Amino acid sequence: MSMINSSSKEGFVLVGFSERPQLEKILFAIVLMSYLLTLVGNIIIILISSTDPKLKTPMYFFLTHLSLVDICFTTSIVPQLLWNLKGPAKTITSLGCAIQLYVSLALGSSECVLLAVMAFDRYAAVCKPLHYAVVMNPRLCQALAGIAWLSGLGNALIQGTITLRLPRCGHRWLRHFFCEVPSMIKLACVDIHANEIQLFMASLVLLLLPLALILTSYGHIAKAVMRIKSLQAWRRALGTCGSHLMVVTLFYGSITAVYIQPKSSYAHTHGKFISLFYTVMTPTLNPLIYTLRNKEVKGALRKLVHRDLGM
Repeated sequence: MSMINSSSKEGFVLVGFSERPQLEKILFAIVLMSYLLTLVGNIIIILISSTDPKLKTPMYFFLTHLSLVDICFTTSIVPQLLWNLKGPAKTITSLGCAIQLYVSLALGSSECVLLAVMAFDRYAAVCKPLHYAVVMNPRLCQALAGIAWLSGLGNALIQGTITLRLPRCGHRWLRHFFCEVPSMIKLACVDIHANEIQLFMASLVLLLLPLALILTSYGHIAKAVMRIKSLQAWRRALGTCGSHLMVVTLFYGSITAVYIQPKSSYAHTHGKFISLFYTVMTPTLNPLIYTLRNKEVKGALRKLVHRDLGM
């Protein structure tokens, strides 16, 4: 901690997990392994989705975008986290913090919208199977993906700029492991009630609204499957939607605790660990979930491996 106290006046001090030195060593190994798995797993998803003709469908088009978001999202956070976990210096420059804030916020917001888009795709596949190719045409898919990316960018530009413009009166000790809006606004030396309301409203739009669309889509899917009353239809729907539901549960289950109730005792006590889960663990688990639960992905992966080995 002595090295933290002697940090440069420029930039911020990311306190992170420095109060638990032994935990830092364990977390370094876990985060490093998770990051490598994230890179490998998501790159494989992108490769097989773009090379296998059987995966040239809207579902895998959006899955490719999700993998790209996960790679960029973790890369905006994990290298700095590993540096801080490994060494005594826990600082980040003001420019580095601003870049991290904008990039991670943009990509996290984009993932929220993208998961809602993927739920709509599953709704079209299950409830409108005869019109699926017409409904989810390439132009619409590209437009929906563009909306996901642009909404994240717009949210980051608005929230990030407002947060960085708050006067901090020299407060630079950030009790987090990366520059995130809920922890950044706590450094302000002015009344932040309006900022907390703004954060809550933005969270409603980019967290709860996509979640409501996801739940609505799956409500229609459940009704459609129940009307068929076929065990095979249930299995097909579970195979089609199960992976996406697991990813949604992991991502939304953790991120809502931080952004919807940032002042709750649970978020305050466990906030760093919750953030660690959705920034590091969830992007690692996503490709594993889609690979292990999806026969098409496993088949494409086997073909890719056999082709590379010359078998």
